[in-house]
Amino acid sequence: MRTSLKIPALLVALATPTMPGAIQTAALAQQAPAAPPSAAPPAVQVPAPAPVVRTWRRAAAQELLDYVERVDAEGLDPAAYDPERLRAAIASGDDAALTPVANQTFLRLSADLSGGQVRGNSRVQWFIPDTSINGNQQQMLLQRASQGNVAAILDGLLPTHPQYAGLKRALAQTDPEDRARRDLIRANMERWRWMPRNMGARHVIVNVPAFTAAIVDNGSVTARHRTVVGARRTPTPQLAATITAVTLNPWWHLPQSIIREMGGRFGPTYEVRRSGSSISVRQRPGPHNALGRLKIEMQNDHAIYLHDTPSQQYFQRAVRAFSHGCIRTQYPRAFAEVLLAPTGRWDRAAIDAAIARGENMQVPLAEPIPVYIAYFTAAATNDGNIVTYADIYGRDAPVRQALNRAGSGNTAVASR
Repeated sequence: MRTSLKIPALLVALATPTMPGAIQTAALAQQAPAAPPSAAPPAVQVPAPAPVVRTWRRAAAQELLDYVERVDAEGLDPAAYDPERLRAAIASGDDAALTPVANQTFLRLSADLSGGQVRGNSRVQWFIPDTSINGNQQQMLLQRASQGNVAAILDGLLPTHPQYAGLKRALAQTDPEDRARRDLIRANMERWRWMPRNMGARHVIVNVPAFTAAIVDNGSVTARHRTVVGARRTPTPQLAATITAVTLNPWWHLPQSIIREMGGRFGPTYEVRRSGSSISVRQRPGPHNALGRLKIEMQNDHAIYLHDTPSQQYFQRAVRAFSHGCIRTQYPRAFAEVLLAPTGRWDRAAIDAAIARGENMQVPLAEPIPVYIAYFTAAATNDGNIVTYADIYGRDAPVRQALNRAGSGNTAVASR
């Protein structure tokens, strides 16, 4: 059982990126498949790329080594970048030996700072696009770094969201012996490296472990609502999408998984269509519809969206993980009013009147806005502390293990 950190209520209210007054959002390859053995060579040969860097200045290489040795301030392990190998190459006095070592160190470090060190299966159900700089960008930065100003170049790759800076301050203030707390902070700093650097002047962010959704305008939260997220057996994935419209009095088209779960028992509010062995089911609009009276349209491959619910009682619970994966949103009409305000036509009265008429209709936003469904189990407060959220899906452990060199077994459960 994890116990809460002793943080005054005001600081807890400031902690999450989805809360007003918080350290807020302000800032803003796959290899090509090889040709089959029988394929004929191309008529025109593509020139081989130029060498990455012919010579690293010794002072620049030393600056790179200095950066590696203090990269623990960013929640990364210096040992992952083999500083002893780079130190030996600098000491050798052999430029031919130094340059490839410095190149490799810089390329790995720049990739990790820009897009995160943890990759693959350790990012459980994380479908937000990779933020790493591409190969051409790396090459340009490498050319510049080899001549100097390494720290400024690498610092320019770090997340710009103030939550990252706040977590970094909290990490610096944490006792080096408190491994569990440090690992918790590091895991969430790592997740910010997975996030886009520019989330958009206006965007929606859902933090699944915090059970909150917020609309952020130019760094300030203009709406914040409680949510109900996926149950542990049907967890909400992390993804990026674009909100394009609000649907009033929505139909609910049941996914096949829920149709199977219901076992053919459908009430009078459902329309069932059978064609041979296949079946499709949808629920009519109305007060008993599972989506409630309002749905936020955000096309994505996982059929995840924000919506109303007739089951309002769940919003009073501290732990709100009960859905099939979609995000039930408290007071969705007020949420939609903020989204639709730029249209100049859809205030709360207009939304209420349209819902009361019972008409199924889709209202486009004036401008589409990005939405991010993320997973942060720690958030920074303005005093350098942190507030934590239960790791409801157990997704911290794979990140901690990867950051601590997978398979080491040197991870701990953070006290709360």
